[in-house]
Amino acid sequence: MGKGGALSDGVVKNIILSYTYVAVWIFLSFTVIVYNKYILDKKLYNWPFPISLTMIHMAFCSSLAFAAVRIFKLVEPASLSRRVYLTSVVPIGALYSLSLWLSNSAYIYLSVSFIQMLKALMPVAVYSIGIMFQKDSYKSSTMSNMLAISFGVAIAAYGEAKYDSWGVFLQLGAVAFEATRLVLIQILLTSKGINLNPITSLYYVAPSCLAFLAIPWLFVEYPVLKQQSSGFHFDFVIFGTNSLCAFALNLAVFLLVGKTSALTMNVAGVVKDWLLIAFSWSVIKDTVTPLNLFGYGLAFLGVGYYNHSKLQALKAKEAQKKAQSADEEEGKLLDERNGDGNGKKGDSQA
Repeated sequence: MGKGGALSDGVVKNIILSYTYVAVWIFLSFTVIVYNKYILDKKLYNWPFPISLTMIHMAFCSSLAFAAVRIFKLVEPASLSRRVYLTSVVPIGALYSLSLWLSNSAYIYLSVSFIQMLKALMPVAVYSIGIMFQKDSYKSSTMSNMLAISFGVAIAAYGEAKYDSWGVFLQLGAVAFEATRLVLIQILLTSKGINLNPITSLYYVAPSCLAFLAIPWLFVEYPVLKQQSSGFHFDFVIFGTNSLCAFALNLAVFLLVGKTSALTMNVAGVVKDWLLIAFSWSVIKDTVTPLNLFGYGLAFLGVGYYNHSKLQALKAKEAQKKAQSADEEEGKLLDERNGDGNGKKGDSQA
């Protein structure tokens, strides 16, 4: 019972920790989405400035990450050369800024529930862009799955009661930029052996993201905010707590992926989307039609099958690695035995 009990306790502890990471990420992601919707929606808090809101988030994250790395020295900065920073981190920061800008902008025009349905296209975008960058190989079965997901989302869009073409364009653009960012992280950082923890990721990426957001902000939102400055008072409670939630979510994302896997986050994301759709319908009173749910149900099945396929592929890869390591160990033992046998023969002849 000793070793078996200790092993069982360890397994149970890992399971509990994994579910805790998932629960924390779902809660924070849920909170940030609903909070952003509240701030940006003209019928609620009525502050429709998505670039400004995103810049506040990035400035807050940059400040806390800088304090953690440079002032309190809680974590060590990564050894990134200027060339690596400019060719790897900066493009990722640019894509992140575009993704956040467009996704926050979509909340002005679309319901929370419909945005979650459109986000089901993320695996389609990641797989398609992965093929373009030769990170993934084309498979007819996987592409059929992607088409099924797209078909389900198209039905959900057709059944949307408050469909807005501009809002859909913004959200699809956000999905495309986010998918490209995820692929580039694999190509530019992971392939070079660069692993950033949550704090150092924000330390390097958030300032770059803030700088890129400043360019459209100067032309799009700054002139309007300047005119409204006399009637607007910065609410430190609203924007402070909102930024704190965004910072915590960034940490939770890296923590969840680092301690579990990206696949776990994908599965948890499906659960979060259903919760948001239910919340949007029951609390915010967004209209969710039967055709919406039918279309998203089809997309959900497609995403579920895709995640299942990825899990099976990961298991097969792990089994192959174990088999290879076992073969290598067996080969070493045989070599050692052969070496000992040869040594004994030499001794007897002497």
